[in-house]
Parts: sequence; C-alpha cells; structure tokens
Amino acid sequence: MSGAGFLKIDGVATGYGATQVLKDISLSIASGEFVALLGSSGCGKTTLLRVLAGFVAPKSGTVSVRQREVTHLPPDKRGMALVFQSYALWPHMTVAQNIGYGLKLRGVSSADIAKRISAMQSMLGLQGLEDRKPGALSGGQRQRVALGRALVVDPEILLLDEPLSNLDARIRLTVRHELRALQQRLGITAIHVTHDREEAMVMADRIVILDAGRIAQQGAPEEVYNRPASAFVAAFMGAENHLPLTVDVASDTVSIAPGPANRAGQVPLFGRSLVSGAVEARFRPEAARLFSLSAETPNEPGLVFEGRVVSVTYPGGLWRHVVRLADREILADAMHPFAAGETVGVFVAAASLFLFNMSASAADSSVSRPAGRE
Repeated sequence: MSGAGFLKIDGVATGYGATQVLKDISLSIASGEFVALLGSSGCGKTTLLRVLAGFVAPKSGTVSVRQREVTHLPPDKRGMALVFQSYALWPHMTVAQNIGYGLKLRGVSSADIAKRISAMQSMLGLQGLEDRKPGALSGGQRQRVALGRALVVDPEILLLDEPLSNLDARIRLTVRHELRALQQRLGITAIHVTHDREEAMVMADRIVILDAGRIAQQGAPEEVYNRPASAFVAAFMGAENHLPLTVDVASDTVSIAPGPANRAGQVPLFGRSLVSGAVEARFRPEAARLFSLSAETPNEPGLVFEGRVVSVTYPGGLWRHVVRLADREILADAMHPFAAGETVGVFVAAASLFLFNMSASAADSSVSRPAGRE
C-alpha cells in the first residue's frame, strides 16, 4: 500500500428525508488498501458506499480522490466501479456482452473490447463461458462476471456491496480468497461492505466498524478483534457474553470485587481507560474455560465465575454449553462435555476479558435486566 489519503472522506453526513443515516464520517484510505466497512443492518455502510460511488449526494462533507474533489461528479467520472449484491447482470446478454458493456459505453473499439474481455475471462476462470447467459451460470460464475465487468474498465477504486452474500457457504469461502488475491495482484484500492465478521477479518487490511452512522472503531483486523474500543465493538466482534462487575482501579491493576456470579480477582489494566466503579465485562464463548469445582482453579491472571450448566450441544470441534451465572446465561466452549445441571467454574484469562465502564443508567439497567440470553 502507498499514497496515504489516496481516497479521502471528510465530514460526510447524509440521510433520507428526515432520517440521518451518516453522521460526520471522516476516513482516509491508501492506494492499494483493502478496507472492509462492517456493521449491522441500518448502520450506514451501504449508504457510505453509495456516496463514494456517486449514487447518493452527501448533505455535507466531501469525497476526494488523489486530492481531486469528486463529491458532485457523476458515477462514471469518478474512476470507480461498483459490484452490486445482486450482481445486476443483463439477463439477455451473454457473459462476454455483460463484461464488455462498460467498454462499449465508453466507445472502445470492438477489437479492443474483444481483447480485454478475453483477458478478463482468462484471469477470472470464465474461459468457454462467453456465450452463456446469466441464467445458465452458477452463483459463483455470476459473481465472477459481475467482478469482470467492474474490473475491465480499469477502475482506480473497486466498491463491493456484499457481493458474496448470495453464494452458498462453501463457494463463498473460495471466492473471497480469490477476490482478495486478485485485488492484491492488481494493486487496486477496494472498499468492501459486509455484515460478516469473518469475511472482513480474512479479506481486509483495515476494518471500519460503523454504528448508527458513525465510526465506532477502525484498525487492522487483529487490533479490532483483540482490543475493541467499546462494548458495542466487542459484542460485534464476537464477545457477546456480558456480565456486570464492580472494580477498583489502582496503578496498573484492576481489582474485581466478588459478585453474585464471580469470585474476587485481579487483572492487569493493559492500558485500558477504566475508572473505579461499575463495568461491563465481555468475553467470547471460546475464551471461557469450564472446569469442575473439585479441580484446581487455573493459575494465571483472570476471572472465575461459578454457575450451572443448562444445556450442551456439539456444533463441531468443541462442545458448547449454556451456563447460568446468577441472573443471566452465557455460552462457553470446552473440549469435552459437562453434564446439564452440573455446577461448574468458568475461567476467563485476563487477555480475553474486555472491560468497559458503564454509565449510572446503564449500570442500573444491567442490575434489573431479566435473566436469560439476549
């Protein structure tokens, strides 16, 4: 990657009617960088992509490419190409005609169109399919045709609006690795909208998580995964188990008071911005280690909870347990199953325990929240 600030979004806000969708979005993307816009439905990620493409005009803010403002330029003057979730292929056109459609609109000669279509088919593994129509193609082949149509016009920036979501799970795994390898080989800048956390993790150089029209956190996949900046980000990145705790912060140590479900404990501060008082603890099911209360407690920094196994399932690889801790339930994985009804210890290592301060109102809500998974 090179050229920091190749694509710049500065203070972009927009919405539909009275509904504000994007709120003061600022982002700088380097040339050749693969950025994933990640978030739940309605967070604004697709709207942001459409602002970049020129299909939605921002109410404020600017979009620039190579320090040239493109905010109000039409889509075909921005040097970008968009691959839609639905692929949007012309059903009456062949593979070759679909791929070459953008070149035809640009007035490229027939000979050059044929040459570039052939090269694109070869690159995408579509040889021999040029005379087929979309209805005679598999989902993976249609996705490749849509990608070929976008790439054949040599865009500087490739915009991807959940293009893999219509593929079945097995094909999706293959195609996302192919797409990432192709983007790296071409050195193209890509912005990829997805709600799939794993897809963003394996494909992107940087993940930008949106929440209610704002950037909640951005960073390398391992940074966002291992150092979430908020309870929202932690939950979105898989740390859906959550419990209220009371802590005392002194120097570089967090002392955790005993509670209805947890023993007293201490964990390193790890540079977190915590203050003494009510906190929300979050952790992933795979980070929770179950052990029998008759066994020795793990001898390492972390936190121990005590609870009762409610149910056990086997999704593959590990046994997944629903464990009731005081007034709520959590999920915990283990290499072997514990019996339903058994009282167990749950250990979460310090590095896997995410702690966030709660406001007074949130703390009150947490105390009165009814039991059960949410």
